[in-house]
Amino acid sequence: MFTKNLEIKPLMAAGVLLAILIFVVLMIKISCVDYDSPVVTNILSKPAGENISDMEKFSSEQDFKNYLDESSKLVEGYGGGFNMRAANQLGSPSFMMEKSAIDGMGAGGAPERISETNVQVAGIDEPDIVKTNGKEIYFSGWQRYYSIMRNNADRGISFNEQSKIAPEDQPQEKTNIISAFPLAGLKVESEIDKQGDLLLDEKKLVIFSNSNINYSQLGQEIIGYDVSDPESPEKKWTVKLDKNTSVITSRLRGGKIYLITKNIINSSRPCPFEPLFTDGTALNIQCADIYHPIAPTPVDAIFTAMTLDSSTGEIKNSVSFVGSSGSSIIYMSENAIYATYAFSGSVAEFFGGFVKENEDIFSAEIIAKIKKLESYDISENSKLQEITMLIEKYNNLFDNDERLKRENEMANRMSAYYKKHNRDLEKTGIVKIALENFQIESSGAVPGNLLNNFAMDEYQGNLRVATTVGLRWGIDFDGMGSGETASDVYVLDKNLQTIGQVLDLGKTERIYSARFIEDKGYIVTFRQTDPFFVLDLANPANPVLAGELKIPGYSSYLHPLDATHILGIGMEGSQVKISLFDVSDKNNPMEIDKYLLDEYWSEVSNNYHAFLLDKKHNIFFLPGSKGGYVFSYMYNSPECAKETVKCSRYELYKLKLKKAVEQNFVKRAIYINDYLYIIGEDKITVLNETDWEKISELELL
Repeated sequence: MFTKNLEIKPLMAAGVLLAILIFVVLMIKISCVDYDSPVVTNILSKPAGENISDMEKFSSEQDFKNYLDESSKLVEGYGGGFNMRAANQLGSPSFMMEKSAIDGMGAGGAPERISETNVQVAGIDEPDIVKTNGKEIYFSGWQRYYSIMRNNADRGISFNEQSKIAPEDQPQEKTNIISAFPLAGLKVESEIDKQGDLLLDEKKLVIFSNSNINYSQLGQEIIGYDVSDPESPEKKWTVKLDKNTSVITSRLRGGKIYLITKNIINSSRPCPFEPLFTDGTALNIQCADIYHPIAPTPVDAIFTAMTLDSSTGEIKNSVSFVGSSGSSIIYMSENAIYATYAFSGSVAEFFGGFVKENEDIFSAEIIAKIKKLESYDISENSKLQEITMLIEKYNNLFDNDERLKRENEMANRMSAYYKKHNRDLEKTGIVKIALENFQIESSGAVPGNLLNNFAMDEYQGNLRVATTVGLRWGIDFDGMGSGETASDVYVLDKNLQTIGQVLDLGKTERIYSARFIEDKGYIVTFRQTDPFFVLDLANPANPVLAGELKIPGYSSYLHPLDATHILGIGMEGSQVKISLFDVSDKNNPMEIDKYLLDEYWSEVSNNYHAFLLDKKHNIFFLPGSKGGYVFSYMYNSPECAKETVKCSRYELYKLKLKKAVEQNFVKRAIYINDYLYIIGEDKITVLNETDWEKISELELL
């Protein structure tokens, strides 16, 4: 029984429903506080209603304060706020793009093939620690740190003795500019004493630097360099973030950097505020520049989306809106930026609804009083206290035997009610910013929580969203560990109104990976097995579950190899698992091959930028803790290559480990022409893709 499971003996007399009420209050207090925020707000929202999609700007600072006051009435005394789960991972599927270069090679010729960062949407670049233009490799890492740790370990120096190392030998953050092509000139050309994710726009290198930050005084820096002369990079501009400003993510397209930042609201002076400074000039956001949902919603943060000129760092456009700092995820399509924030529905209305749906076990007087409570302009906490008091008084009218019977009856009914209405408690708000005019075009909400940016995808004007419900509350009513979770997929129109949905995928499980490819969706959920779902989204108003496959382990990253084959990277037991799925028959997906790697982890599992696909050679790369691994995914049988021979999909597609490179701290791989550069913190190893022989190395000190 729920009360016994919680071991809260004083609640026994009050009944199971009272235990649930108090448990929910405790959950809000204990697990939903953003301890990283300088201000912990007292805000939760009502369930998403008709006005959740309507937004308007504040008229003044007082208007902003009034909005905060109005929202805080909903949960006064709870201690709100939400844990930030920043998804610094920001369409059509992204295949590894190739740049076309001028014809002709020669010693100084331009390469014909250049890999780019693995991104979600083709043509929209994302920040990562490695970039290349085909001539140079830009690598931002911790080379000095790793090489010192390795060398000291070899010399028998313990971790605790590292503090005795001379200052000049301490870890030095830096970005290396490496001459990579032609291969004969492989060398480090210069260093920049900053470290962080990189964006490269022709001859302009942008570093999102975390170096030398004094968090009590300064914030993050974004620095632009002219790298026309790779031996002498020149700093051109600097954007300094306020110490209370954090970068959610960024994108690069057409010479514009799209930057999204977050500021925790200062309740005593919420606006105006200055999130950043470009070469000393502040970006000043006025109160009348900030959007808010008309309906009271959870707000403890201000999000600002802006465009920066990659040549000058100048802010061209910006738009700000309020939301909650919890679970903020950003996705950018060719047409819009979508930003999400999490909020919760009204707990009082949730439990009030339970009483009204179970009128046979409550008196008419109790039901009437609870209905009347809904019209009171009092806080959420006060409403819960009133419900608790009413139920407690009512339960005290019964003897012990009847009370025990009621406890069991309410526990079972509440479990069923929660499964039916849990989507009323967990919501994700979505704000759509049109790239054409950089204004908020629409906003909306869906039940549940998003995993990452791959849980959103825009296709033919509609937004597809994959969510899991039951994660934020995880209530176990029967003490048997049967907290109900389920995953859903919603199709929203251009106004972010739901026009289609598929519900209850993978009950008792959560989403581990998602990928939308044209009119199909691929979802992986996991608890004990790995259900791989194929969704037919051809009719946005009537999406359907087309096929399902259950296999051991799970895939945390899905990557399309071609129109009919999906690669999954994840885990099975304690090993990295690679799955090859054939989805040519949407109703009958098949795992046609798998490979278990003797690795306990690969960065690809939580950072898709570490993955590389080379379609010319039918290979992909992933890093591990012991080195880097090159796999082929087509069998390339001489017999199958003959036009007169027809091979089955099992014969044609096969996972094979082509090359393993033992190397410390492998991070990424890129290709230039037919050379594969495996990049580690202390060394670059170059392989010839025609025979997979090692042909060059470069030490990074």
